[in-house]
Amino acid sequence: MILATWNVNGLRSRLDFVRHWLDARQPDVVGLQELKAEEDQFPFSELEAAGYRAVVHGQKAWNGVAILTREAAEPVQTGLPGMEAAGARLVTARVGGVEFTTVYCPNGKSVEHEDFPAKLAWFDALIEHLGEADGQRVLCGDFNICPTPLDSWNEKKLGGRIFHTEEERRRMRRLADAGWIDLYRDLHPESRAFSWWDYRGGAFHRGFGLRIDLVLGSRAVRERLVSAEIDREYRKKKDGLTASDHAPVMVELG
Repeated sequence: MILATWNVNGLRSRLDFVRHWLDARQPDVVGLQELKAEEDQFPFSELEAAGYRAVVHGQKAWNGVAILTREAAEPVQTGLPGMEAAGARLVTARVGGVEFTTVYCPNGKSVEHEDFPAKLAWFDALIEHLGEADGQRVLCGDFNICPTPLDSWNEKKLGGRIFHTEEERRRMRRLADAGWIDLYRDLHPESRAFSWWDYRGGAFHRGFGLRIDLVLGSRAVRERLVSAEIDREYRKKKDGLTASDHAPVMVELG
């Protein structure tokens, strides 16, 4: 069973690129973030033609999350309770015996911005909503946090700034304390690899990235883990199609 997460940075403008990736990688379940589209704008038929059904929580022009599945999925939760004003940022479905949640966590803008405490409050609500990571459960998405200094291209320069603060990392540790395991990091404890690179300044080719796209799993999921990889190839243009500024992250379960 191949699971993936991907911030597509606008699904309608990236649809052909996403279909290219689906055809090449053949994942079973995919969490998408930053759709920038409402449900009535979602390309259900085009994705069905590619072999995927969708559970969608959309929003006009901003945010938006979806779960693509090969087999029928049972919707479980749409939206983070109590955080509706923050936008369409969470959806959960049950598929293949796994409870699969994808999230698009708030950015926060900067530590001085009023969105920063709102980001921390959103994470607090997420942690409370999720509870203990029991059974077969996966939590994936764009977390907009570098969990550790190893996950930043330049912790010395960026430490204490947005994505790199102790307050944000404390929330990630609380998730870990609740049993949510960072599957990529668990398999690659020393790897300095990134999932997001700014479009500007040649950041991708210069290696100026951040690892902010994560797949977390319960202990039961970790016991099934075969591989976990960042699909850097799909941060590059394909057949003239422009990539998102995020790469997909993929895990395989036995």
